[in-house]
Amino acid sequence: MCFIHAVGTYGRMIKFSHSVFALPFAFTGIILASIESEVSFAQIFWIIVAMVGGRSAAMGFNRLVDRFIDKANPRTSDRELPSGKVSPIAVVTFIIFSSLALIGAAWALNPLCFYLSPLVLLFLFFYSYTKRFTWGSHLILGICLGGAPLGAWLAITGYFALDPLLLCVVVMTWVAGFDVIYSCQDRDHDLHVGLYSMPSRFGISTALLIARALHVTSVITMIVVGIKVQMSWIYGLVVCMISFVLIWEHLLVGPRDLEKVGFAFLNLNAIISIAYFVGVLVDLVASNRIQQLLVY
Repeated sequence: MCFIHAVGTYGRMIKFSHSVFALPFAFTGIILASIESEVSFAQIFWIIVAMVGGRSAAMGFNRLVDRFIDKANPRTSDRELPSGKVSPIAVVTFIIFSSLALIGAAWALNPLCFYLSPLVLLFLFFYSYTKRFTWGSHLILGICLGGAPLGAWLAITGYFALDPLLLCVVVMTWVAGFDVIYSCQDRDHDLHVGLYSMPSRFGISTALLIARALHVTSVITMIVVGIKVQMSWIYGLVVCMISFVLIWEHLLVGPRDLEKVGFAFLNLNAIISIAYFVGVLVDLVASNRIQQLLVY
């Protein structure tokens, strides 16, 4: 029971449920790579290990360096570190273990992934400091999560290409957009303690307009991906559905109405990431364009 309790505590600390944002896009990267290369069970396993390890290390590091900021914010003061449910030493151990999991998984995949893994960790850790000096921190977070499909592509193919880079732009602008919306909750606190964000720099109304522009860019890039990869009407239908979900997300949140930010942040964006993956998978399977998926 103690082990289960510890797993639950660390899972809540790193918001493991939020893996639903990046992981489906990593799987989308795998599906796109399967057009070019065979995909094995072992590769998928190590990609999942790398994703979980990298995200866990990044979130653990973020919670560690932000523990005093979180303690001063009423919305985050009950998090595991500020409230004393876990110790800083335990979190450092967790970060080291998670980082080694990412590096080990990258080594098991191919040399390029292994060589890039320390740079990936440095960039993930760097994000945690960006709110201290730039309102562009939302874009940095977008790049961090946008690397998921590219990393999965590299794990399968071992080389860079335009298709996964376009998918990175899809994820980057989508994540940055909903992070801007989410950060509107902390605008007053950020102004008080001197933290940087788009809502604290430009105001909530302008920040929400920026979020809309980012999401429009994401949808446009989805269309570009569909054209580049020669997707069918199935993909187009899914992109239309995602567009309506994004419109719904923005209708739920206004400058004077932030009560539904949590619902818009988690529920609707989870629908988007999963729907996009399923749409790409079904489209490519229906058109018989996948070379060979799940070989031994």
